[in-house]
Parts: sequence; C-alpha cells; structure tokens
Amino acid sequence: MFLTDEQQAILNGSQGETMAKVMKTLVMYGETFGADKMVPVTSEYNHLVTSFGLKMMKPVFELMQQLIDAGVTSSQKFSVDPRPVDKNVPANFLQNFIFNKIMYPTQGYYEGQLQQLGLMDKDAFTCACYLDQMGNKPKMGDVLSWAESSAVVYANSVLGARCNRNSGIMDIMGSIAGCVPHFGLLTDEGRKATWIVRVETSKKPEAQLLGSAIGMKVMEDVPFITGMEPWLGTELTDEVCAYLKDFGAATASNGAVGLYHIEHLTPEAKLQGAGLVAEGAKVYVIDDAELERVKAEYPIMWKNPDTQPKLCFVGCPHMSLQQLKDWTDRVEEGLKASGNAKVLVPTVFTTAPAVKKEFDQTEYAARLKATGVIVSCICPLMYMNNPLCKAMPVMTSSNKLRTYTTARYYTEDEILVKITKGGN
Repeated sequence: MFLTDEQQAILNGSQGETMAKVMKTLVMYGETFGADKMVPVTSEYNHLVTSFGLKMMKPVFELMQQLIDAGVTSSQKFSVDPRPVDKNVPANFLQNFIFNKIMYPTQGYYEGQLQQLGLMDKDAFTCACYLDQMGNKPKMGDVLSWAESSAVVYANSVLGARCNRNSGIMDIMGSIAGCVPHFGLLTDEGRKATWIVRVETSKKPEAQLLGSAIGMKVMEDVPFITGMEPWLGTELTDEVCAYLKDFGAATASNGAVGLYHIEHLTPEAKLQGAGLVAEGAKVYVIDDAELERVKAEYPIMWKNPDTQPKLCFVGCPHMSLQQLKDWTDRVEEGLKASGNAKVLVPTVFTTAPAVKKEFDQTEYAARLKATGVIVSCICPLMYMNNPLCKAMPVMTSSNKLRTYTTARYYTEDEILVKITKGGN
C-alpha cells in the first residue's frame, strides 16, 4: 500500500507509539481488503456505533482509555449511536435492575470517555445522525470513517458520500488518523451495481419490507433499483428521505448493503444513470407476490405466536420530525375511528434527541402524549438485549429490530390497527 511521507512517518513513530499503532491498524485493515493507498477523511464530523456501557465491552473501554491517556483524540468531533436506557420506557423492577446493575453499569463512565475523545455534545446520541437537527449530514463526495450500518448506507446512497462498512473500532482509528484505506465503496468501481432490482408492485411498497427483500437477495452487493418513480418521484423530499432511511436500514441489516442506487432519484443515479450498472449484473424482480413471500417467511420468535403484544417500538432507525408529526395524525385518527382514548398497547416512538427537542416545541407533542404514546431517544435493540425483555411479545415496524431481536415485524398499517383498535 502506498503511504505518503507523513503517513509513513506516523507509522514509524513520529507522533508517538499510540499514533503509530493507530496507523498500523489502518494499514493492516486496508491491506486485508486490497487497498492501494490511504485517502483523507473529508467530512466535518464522524459517527461512532458504540454508545453503550455494556459490561462485556471492557476491552473497548481499555482501548479508549489508552487513547485518552496518550493524549490522542479524534481529529473530528463525532456523534454516536443511541443510549440503551430511558426510565420513561416501560420496564418492571427486575428489568430495570438488569439494565442498570448488570448490563449497563458503566454507561456513565463510557460516556465520559466519549466526551474526552471528541463527542459533539452531550446529546449527540442517535443512529440517524444525518437528520437535519443533529448537524452531522455529510456532503456529496465526502470521505467518511463511520460505523453503524443504517447510517453508512444512508450516507452512501442518499447523500452520495463515500464510506465502507467499518467496525466501531476501525472508524475511530480512521477519525483519529484523519485517513482511511482506499478500497470498496470508496472507489468508483466499488460503487457500481452488480444487481438490477426491478420493482413491479401494484402499490407503494412498505419501505422496511422492500429493503428486507433486497438485502436478503443481494447481500453485500450494490443494487440498482428501477420502478420506484411512481411511488417516490425524482426528488429527495423530506418524505422520500424518511422512506429511504427506513428502506436502507432494512437492506443493511437483512443483508449487508452499504450502497444502493435508485434510478432517477439518488444522486449518483441521477448523474450516471445506467452507467452505474456493471457488466453482467444479475436481475431480481420484486412484485406483490414476492413481498408477501418474504414477509410470510419471517420467523416468529414469540413463545406463543397468538398472544397479544405487550409493547410496540416504532423508530429503528430513529424517526424524523415529519414522521413523528405524521404518526401523531395517524394515531389520533385511528383512536377516533375505534372509539378509544389511548393506545391499547404500550407504544414507544424513538427519535434523535435534537429531533425530540424540536418536536416538543410543536403542538404535536401534547397531542401525541394525550394518546399515551411515549417518545424516547433510546436504542430499542439495546432494550431488547435484556433477557427479560427478550422474552416479551414485542412488535415493531422495523426490520432491523426484527432481525437482531425477538421482536415481531408488522407493517405500519398493521401496527396502527394493533395499537388503536386491538384484536387480531
């Protein structure tokens, strides 16, 4: 791998032993994937995936402390994934005991480490750091050193930035050094599509379901998606971006997609069109029957599949401001139609702290609270890692949460019926 004189000097110890180890780690990482050189990180901010003080993460805490003790901090300020616990989210005494005393007893200590390393601010905790309110939206062409699968696929696809699917440790190394290995999705060739996905549905496909189908089919490859213009148009409006946020998260968690292109919509597809499709690309056709087949094959992890849900999570990844407003209207309308005053299933909408702060200043906040819905900024996945919560019948509209936990997937329309009307 080619290194500049400055990079080679760091590797040789010009900035101390710790920085030499950081550079060596990046070089070894790059050589593993055939990188030809190191390229500068150009984004204003970084994003880290590890946000939780999980006891088993002791090696991570030790590594972070070594960096801090050596005076090595991130060259960028960074945001980080959501906190794992919120006292406002339903949990009984034993569940809370496990959260606070067994699972996340070092949360405060770890957050202190993050602040010393370069956390943007005390509330920079979200998986959707690119939302306008969070102030961490990369520009097209920016080179990133990010982790968090849903954030990486959004940055690559919707924003046209460039980032590989890095591990939580590797992304902080890249941010500290200010450079990352040049391979994969950082290269022009690596961003070409090796799949053509033709969407031929009779109605707008559920974002999470469509993303799931594509992710499980193409896995880590890059798809070029056609047929979405009737449903999404050709402009990246707030509504469309919210759809792509959820869609991309499902492709990244149900497969390992780090980048997708949508014909006439996403920035690189608009610029290059079919030129983004590699020679010999495979074809996958998605119609109504294919979506139904995918959904029907999701395993149900509940002990009793016929039981009624005890908790509902919406927002994995975190909801946008417009999604919170739209869901407020939908919940109110659903309750009015069913004759109920409050939701029949404890329901939690999760969002980014800065989005919640802005939402709380609108008239929608009081209206949503009146329905019984809780707005939180936690990571529902981390909540579900509690073994006592894992045993609960939890429903969600998130395919990411379904994939990594025992939560059961329902479409948004099905969720709405469940929480406002109840029954089967």
